[in-house]
Amino acid sequence: MTTTASASRGTPSSEPPGGPGLLDALQHQVALFARRAEQTRLGGVGQVRNSMDRAAYLLLNRLDLEGPMGVKALAAGMGIDSSTVTRQVAPLVDSGLVKRTSHPEDGRAVVLQLSPRGLARLQEVRDSRRELMAQVTDGWTESERESFCSLLTRFNDSLSARAAGLGAGETDTPPTS
Repeated sequence: MTTTASASRGTPSSEPPGGPGLLDALQHQVALFARRAEQTRLGGVGQVRNSMDRAAYLLLNRLDLEGPMGVKALAAGMGIDSSTVTRQVAPLVDSGLVKRTSHPEDGRAVVLQLSPRGLARLQEVRDSRRELMAQVTDGWTESERESFCSLLTRFNDSLSARAAGLGAGETDTPPTS
């Protein structure tokens, strides 16, 4: 598809279907989402509301889902550098939410592990955030929630791929057969 201006110059347009109006609306909605997410920090409801910052939540969540791992593996999985992970993990270790342990196969290496206290705290925050999501999407059908989650996941994956220097539709994980 070409625009009138690009057609007259004989160059193809890079505009995707929907045109600039739709993309303007999309970028505006993403900007509003980012502002509102930061304002509320999507922290949850009740006493737990806003009680855990985004970095801590993401680190604890990854350790829970993937198990103990070293700083480099944690950083790589989150798409950030090791020094950032080290800085973000320090207060979690100090507060007893994460513990440093010896690597099971190489006692010289250190791995980060979610502590029982960290798991309990993470579950408390997850419950609060789940309740917030229920309230925000009250009146949505299950299908609408699933569609939104699917599209938001796809959007986040595309942003991650772009940051990693991959093209649209590419992922940094090899296909499974």
